[in-house]
Amino acid sequence: MNPSSPPRKQQIPVIVLAGFLGSGKTTLLNHLLANRAGNRIGVIVNDFGSIEIDAMTVSGQVGSTVSLGNGCLCCAVDASELDTFLDMLTRPSARLDVIVIEASGLAEPQELVRMLLASANPDIVYGGLVEVVDAAGFDATRERHPEIDRHLAVADLVVLNKTDLVGSEELARVGKAVAEAGAPASDGRPAGGGPAVIRATYGRIDPELLFDPALRPEGAEKARQLTFEDLLLAERAEEEDHDGHGHHLHAAYESVSFTADVPMNPRSLMDFLDSRPQGLYRIKGFVDFGVGDRANKYALHTVGRFLRFDPRPWTRDEPRLTQLVLIGSGIDPEALAEELDGCRESAAPGPDATRDAAHERSMWGVLRYVRRPDDA
Repeated sequence: MNPSSPPRKQQIPVIVLAGFLGSGKTTLLNHLLANRAGNRIGVIVNDFGSIEIDAMTVSGQVGSTVSLGNGCLCCAVDASELDTFLDMLTRPSARLDVIVIEASGLAEPQELVRMLLASANPDIVYGGLVEVVDAAGFDATRERHPEIDRHLAVADLVVLNKTDLVGSEELARVGKAVAEAGAPASDGRPAGGGPAVIRATYGRIDPELLFDPALRPEGAEKARQLTFEDLLLAERAEEEDHDGHGHHLHAAYESVSFTADVPMNPRSLMDFLDSRPQGLYRIKGFVDFGVGDRANKYALHTVGRFLRFDPRPWTRDEPRLTQLVLIGSGIDPEALAEELDGCRESAAPGPDATRDAAHERSMWGVLRYVRRPDDA
């Protein structure tokens, strides 16, 4: 891809929500729909059976809902069927911010991920595989479905659900087993740590883990009139105050905000991204590579092991900054900020031409993760 080519319109992240029967996927989805922070969500419900109970459960709560009906999406011969539904949901008239595929409890999430990564739709970007696990029934599920280890190995985020039904020692044991099963997999995505693992009851996770209105692209609506949803959230927050901060949803993860007013060294930043720790679920923002590409800033999008850069031209008089937000569970915010600080560019000795040539070579690692127009 020519880095100076015109940027595409903002891509819509597509999240795969998976988990075996009874793990709490639909409960989690309904929680997201009720706490969507102004985001417009499109839902593809991958029911397995003639009665589409899940589709009826989520209907009416979302901007665009598509049910695939009887049959398992992941068993399709190719991605053409999925692309048909994605084409419907990515039409400009839908004005969606995120798409969620609720996979059947019998689906193979790895195949769904591969289909998304192979999709020809230029308006989507992979938003991660969220695997929901029943903490109370983990051993029984593993006995019936030993393939759960394979599912965990390709997950980007694991939601250990129903944690209120097990004691602390049992929860620690199950959490360790889930983390060990989530070792990096050879599925064609960049290496990195295992998935972030967060605990939940009734599928209540903070929506910021999946979509954050503060990270919407330039020009998107960030300030808006208060809605009933906002008032409901404020009311809930007041009710929870007496329980202490630890009960708030955002207590399950940490975030890091990083800003640099000098360019980032491409090689150093790629070393950081290639070794990002287990539990660092999302990174999003813009990177200035300085003389590596003076014409463009690079939108950075990581979810789990997935990584992509998207070059976009600097606008006139725009401050040339690197601005990143990192979100994860069990991470060390101070250590991550210090590592990123070490990725700042320092003046290299020697003539400018020599330095510029070195920067161009170091950009090769970045350009490997830039999607080309002819990519499938």
